[in-house]
Formats: sequence, structure tokens, C-alpha cells
Amino acid sequence: MTSAIRMRDVEMNFSGGRDGSSYLALRNVNLEIREGEFFCLLGPSGCGKTSLLNLIAGFVTPTRGKVESRGAAVAHPGKDRGVVFQSDRALFDWLTVEENVSFGPRMRGEPQAQWRPVVDEMLELVGLADHRRKLPRELSGGMKQRVQIARVLANSPDILLMDEPFAALDAYTRGVMQKEVTRIWDASRRTVVFVTHDIAEAIWLADRIGIMTRGPGSHIRQVFEVDLPRPRERMTTGFVELFNRLSEAIDAEAGHSAKAPLQ
Repeated sequence: MTSAIRMRDVEMNFSGGRDGSSYLALRNVNLEIREGEFFCLLGPSGCGKTSLLNLIAGFVTPTRGKVESRGAAVAHPGKDRGVVFQSDRALFDWLTVEENVSFGPRMRGEPQAQWRPVVDEMLELVGLADHRRKLPRELSGGMKQRVQIARVLANSPDILLMDEPFAALDAYTRGVMQKEVTRIWDASRRTVVFVTHDIAEAIWLADRIGIMTRGPGSHIRQVFEVDLPRPRERMTTGFVELFNRLSEAIDAEAGHSAKAPLQ
């Protein structure tokens, strides 16, 4: 299968502290993400999941090693990689839903006749066609995140990078959004890299799950295949068994004693 993302011997060292100190966030990261797959990153807090995502996005460059997107070296942000952030503050409060979603194509100077059908399609895809004239303040948290997703998809990225996009949502809305993202991914089949702290969320969404080691100098400890049929049910034997395996791996990295298994 074709690789969408490759990371080879990647190191990320942050320097510039007031005392001249530095922090080695990532070390010897080797990862290959397949074209069209849904890949989730899990790991202890502070292990560098967001740093890894930022490297793929091109927001930062590695201290050492190489990051590739579809065979090309990643040196800066690009239209081929769209990012959905954790906070809805990425939306422009003074623009309507439609204006937010069409922002990228309009800034590139695309004529309305070209971007209008794309924006209409994205609003239909995320279920917001009837809310196109609303401002962000008139939307719920889940709806705002769907606007973010639609805005990114309107730029036609090959790869969708999602940094804990549902972390601030209540449990019910989070469950709804997990189903929505699965539906959207199934319809578009773009490559998705999704950062989360939620083990059950990762199992629900992912084709594969990468477990990161505890920092500093974090790397990919292990990659788990999620060989479960979709749509997935959380209390099936396979789901529970994988949950417990992932929980044990993360607890080992976090330095905690094993939690009681999910029954």
C-alpha cells in the first residue's frame, strides 16, 4: 500500500529557554502511515503527540531526520495537509459558516463559480447546509468543530491532521462527533492522523493506533492494528480486549500500575 506519511529517524529538540536549556521532545521516530487510512496517536500526557503532528503539518521542522508527505519532504505548511485544531478559536467569529468554509478558496482568488459547489458539498457532508448564514457564536461546540472540518476539506487536502478536536466537548456530543468523523472519512477516504487521549475513541475511529513512549525523547513504542468491523460496538469482546491491551501499554509508559481491566 502507498505511504501517505513517512518519518525516518526524526528528532525534535526545542531550545531557547531563559537559562539556555533545551528539551528533547522526540527522538528516533520512525513511522509510516498508509494512504487512505485512519491513524490514531495515543500516549501519556506530554509525550509529544502534538509535536509529532506539527512536524507532519510543517509548522516546525525536525532537528534531525526526515518527514515526507506522499514522497515529498515536508519543509513548511501546505495545501495538501489540512489541520483541525482542538479549539474552535480557529474559526473567524465575524464570518458566517459559509464564509468560514469558503475562506481558503476565496483567499487563493478562486472564482465563486468554482468554489461554491465545493463549499455546498462540504456543508452537506458535515450536516450544516441549513446553518450556512449563522455566525460561530450561534452554534454549539459540536457544530463549530464540524465547521472546522468542512473548512479544511474545502481546501481538498490529501491528509487531514486532527489534534484532539473533541477534547472540549461533553460526552454525548463527543460520541456524536466520533460517528460524524467516521462517516466523513468513509465518504472521502482521505488519510487521517488523529491525536487523542481517549483509548475508546481511538479504537472506535482507527485502522491502526500508534502508542508513544513517555517523554523526553519520545518515539513510537508500538503500532496496533484495529481488526474490528465497522460500525464498531464498544462492549464487544474484541473491543474490550484491545482496550485492555492499549491501556496496559500506556500505563507502562506513564509509570502507573496496571488499571483494572475493562469488563
